[in-house]
Amino acid sequence: IVLIALALITRFPYRLFKKTHHWLAVAYLILAYHTIILVKTYYWGQAIGWVLAVFLAVGIGSALLVLFKQIGKKHQATAVIESLEYYPELKVLEINVLASDAWQGHQAGQFVFAMSKPNEGAHPYTIASAWNPADKRIKFVIKELGDHTKTLHDNLTVGQTILLEGPYGRFNFKDNKSRQIWIGGGIGITPFIAQMNHLATQSDHKTIDFFHTTKEVSELALAKLKADAAEANINLHILIDAKDGYLTAEKIQALVPDWKNASIWFCGPTSFGSKLKSELSKVGLNSVDFHQEIFNLR
Repeated sequence: IVLIALALITRFPYRLFKKTHHWLAVAYLILAYHTIILVKTYYWGQAIGWVLAVFLAVGIGSALLVLFKQIGKKHQATAVIESLEYYPELKVLEINVLASDAWQGHQAGQFVFAMSKPNEGAHPYTIASAWNPADKRIKFVIKELGDHTKTLHDNLTVGQTILLEGPYGRFNFKDNKSRQIWIGGGIGITPFIAQMNHLATQSDHKTIDFFHTTKEVSELALAKLKADAAEANINLHILIDAKDGYLTAEKIQALVPDWKNASIWFCGPTSFGSKLKSELSKVGLNSVDFHQEIFNLR
């Protein structure tokens, strides 16, 4: 119970949170051993014993996979860092890597677990580039939000090899609507960068309005964003909190009059997304048309 509680406490450091997976596996094996030796012998010849044996076998097998670090092994590939660009105004690091042949590609909107230090473990990052099998390059745009991400600018170097595991996630922009509204709050912009890169070469002929809201401003980053939107033929709306105020349902309705015919794709602070969904639902949004990336592992 204590280990489960620790895994759910968000203030508990990530590197220790990850280790609780191994601690739980050890705890399970100990409990499984006690179960095997304490269950009465004649139980194993009955239906209840057969069911218990199946559950124990599955549990023991899973625990061993965790302890021998086999989880996600077939989805792993190495990559070499080719370039690093830091945006001090945003406290954001852009990382471009060249993936090995083991990487089988990804869809825009997916994420990976990336590891640069074995002792720190892997961390989840959304991919900020479309997949091109001809060059196998992947881009990440990472904001300094925690103890680990604050160290990346100083610790990563060009030429360094990192380990990727993935891709995972279904925030894939696929629906039957001819119009979409994208909302990227802060660093929640990353899956939309990937999809813009994809649409620049493979248009899906949808009409798209993209709202990017941000507190901090980097003219260089905004210039890149505007260029990506132009290449993908997307209507870009940039809202800077101090100048334009917060994005609301009323602003969306005013800037996109036929918004009811669109699906909405949101990535950003959970509370922000929940508020927009609630406001839009009150004026006619079908909840199934609101797609929200819940980038929260605990």
